[in-house]
Order: sequence, then C-alpha cells, then structure tokens
Amino acid sequence: MLKIENLCAGYGDMQVLFNINLNVEEGEVVSLVGSNGAGKTTLLRIISGFLPVMEGGITYMGNDLLKAKPHHRAELGITHIPQGRGILGTLTVKENLIMGAYIKKAHKTMNAEIEHAYKRFPKLRERQNQKANTLSGGEQQMLAIARALMIHPKLLMLDEPSLGLAPIIVENVFEIILDVSKQEGVSILIVEQNLLQALSVANRAYVLETGKLVMQGPAQELLDNPDIQRAYLGL
Repeated sequence: MLKIENLCAGYGDMQVLFNINLNVEEGEVVSLVGSNGAGKTTLLRIISGFLPVMEGGITYMGNDLLKAKPHHRAELGITHIPQGRGILGTLTVKENLIMGAYIKKAHKTMNAEIEHAYKRFPKLRERQNQKANTLSGGEQQMLAIARALMIHPKLLMLDEPSLGLAPIIVENVFEIILDVSKQEGVSILIVEQNLLQALSVANRAYVLETGKLVMQGPAQELLDNPDIQRAYLGL
C-alpha cells in the first residue's frame, strides 16, 4: 500500500532523514519507534505532503504520492492525527466530526458516520454539544480518532497517541487503535516513543535513531530483542 524508498529529507540545508526504506501493507499495523528528535514526526509530515523531500520516493497504492498535493492525499484515503491531536478546541464535539468530513465523497455519508462514531465512542455522544477543549485528554484522543475516520481512510497515521495521557488511558487508546484496524480494515502507521505500547499492537515495527532506520522486523521479535530492551525499556 505505502512504500517509501531511499527517502532523504530535512529542513532547508539541514538533513533529518537518511535513506529511509519503509512499507505498510493493507490492513497492517506498523509502528515507527524511537527517541524524541529521531525524525519520526518529520516522516509523517512528508507522507501528508507538508514537507518536501531531498531524494527518494513514496508510492501509495502504486501511484507516485509526491506528485499529490496535501488535500489530494486526503482524497486518496490518507489521514493524519498530529502530535497534540489537532482537534478544534473552540468547536463542539459534533462540529469537530462535521469538519472531519471535509472531502467531497464524505459529505454524503456524514450523518451516518457521526452516528457510527457515537456508537464506537459513547462518551462522544454524551459530550456532542460540549466544546472540545473541555474534554479530558482521553476523550480528546477519542475525538481525534473519530474525526479522522470520517473520511473512510485507507491509511491512518497517528503521531504520539499516548502523549500526555495517564497509563490506564494509554492502554485504552491503543485498544481502540487495534480495534479500528481489525473492524474497519484500516492500515495504521503509529509514531510513538512508548515502545512497549506501540509494539504491543503492531504487526511490524521500525526503529529510527537520529534519522536512520537501525532495526526492523516483526513487533514481537523487536520487543524480545535484548538491545531494544536495554535501550528503550531499561531492562
């Protein structure tokens, strides 16, 4: 589905990513893990079309993604929940969901998708007329996921979904992510510092350090790897 080949990118003359090769298959959950500043967010911003590349390519469903403008990538079925969730705090929960159906093909199914979101997240139904910035952190993350699903994405990208959440809420959020993948058949790319949680829901994972992929493989194999345990779990 998504294939990144020999990608190099950065900000101005400062290179941040070096020869990145990564792929996400249909229906698969892939985690990209690494410490803060490794370049994980940069990669998601490139896939979404917000940053240019220096070298390399990205194909999506067999097409050259780098030729598509950001709004066209959404129409192709790519959606991105940024770090901090990106909800519109001064709008209500329902208004946020309506804003999520911003591409033309989502307009016809908007009301049905809002109802589907309320069934998946009953708390959102209770809070539908409440301003989004008054929700708890976990509720905001639920809203961000529900809003992202309004366009029927084929690929959902999440940037640090555990950020700022209590451990018990983090577990719930990752259960939701896994359920979305299984029930909706959505391919998911997770960028995360919480390695334990990220690998617990992934089929495969990549480890990014200072802009370079240093390890990849089945998620459980990486979780059992002594080097990974020492570097990221303090074991």
